Amino acid sequence: MKQPQAGLSKPSGRRARILLVEDHPIVRQGLAQLLSQTPDLEVCSFAEDCLSALRAVQAENPDMAIVDISLQSADGLELVKDLRARKLQLPVLILSMHQESVYAQRAMRAGAQGYIMKGEPTPRLLAAVRKVLSGGLSFSEEVTSELLRRQIGGEPAVLSLVELLTDKELQIFRLIGQGHATREIADLLHRSVKTIEAHRENMKLKLGIKNSPQLARAAVEWAASEGRAAPTPPSR
Repeated sequence: MKQPQAGLSKPSGRRARILLVEDHPIVRQGLAQLLSQTPDLEVCSFAEDCLSALRAVQAENPDMAIVDISLQSADGLELVKDLRARKLQLPVLILSMHQESVYAQRAMRAGAQGYIMKGEPTPRLLAAVRKVLSGGLSFSEEVTSELLRRQIGGEPAVLSLVELLTDKELQIFRLIGQGHATREIADLLHRSVKTIEAHRENMKLKLGIKNSPQLARAAVEWAASEGRAAPTPPSR
């Protein structure tokens, strides 16, 4: 059966229907109330994880989705990748507490059309939503300039250590920083303990970290700064 091409178009004269993918009820309710107060936007469905979001896309055929990065059992980037793998061209705006400098280019590579931090003023959020709905991209000038610089072969900005990590490694690094043990991370992500341990070893190599306590300390320091600073390489 042919899958619906979510978000491709909407009849003129009706409000744009938005799927909210956010696992914090208070944030969901606040966003829904905010969007409902506009004449051109409305929330058609909620989801708190990737599986329920995919079901909502199929059932509701929204015009776009607003997706948090930190979700139950996975993250928003995985959801975006899954949507693209299923050929669902649903426009996605990533809404996150994490710094754009760490996650925005990852979001763009995954297939999102925009990225905005939760601390931005309401007019900025609404402008980003409408920009994505209109078929445009909504990223900061800094992120757009850096992406163009890399595409044309210019000198990239100095990379933070976390940029060496894959999306999955960064997700696990964030969970370590939040105090989750290996078994807990495996359960949350529906992966084996052996798989999580392999990711931990890869992170140690990439970050120049010798052992698990150092990895945990670096992850905690990074999580405490909400992504604003990269972990400091340990002294050798």
